Amino acid sequence: MNLESKRFKELDEGFKCLNCHKEVLPLGYTSRDHCPYCLYSLHIDELPGDRKNKCQGLMEPIDIEKFKNTFKIIYKCCKCGKIHKNIMANDDDMDKIIDLSKKGV
Repeated sequence: MNLESKRFKELDEGFKCLNCHKEVLPLGYTSRDHCPYCLYSLHIDELPGDRKNKCQGLMEPIDIEKFKNTFKIIYKCCKCGKIHKNIMANDDDMDKIIDLSKKGV
């Protein structure tokens, strides 16, 4: 086991999205880290699951990249500008994923 996986704290929580205001249920198979409806996330972790980041800004989905058998959503924090990536979830809005993939074309 590598050091990064030892730092991961799984928190599969539901929440109300601060961007689209929809209620988001826990994912059920890993940590929920973004809204499946609008794909926005929050800049809340320093290490996965720790909720210690003081920024707390909205993370806007700005692009998609291929990752193994799936895709990663690329985010940019609306508050501090940090770029971050999260693997897409099984219940993400595929139309939103496709729209993001077309931005770079």
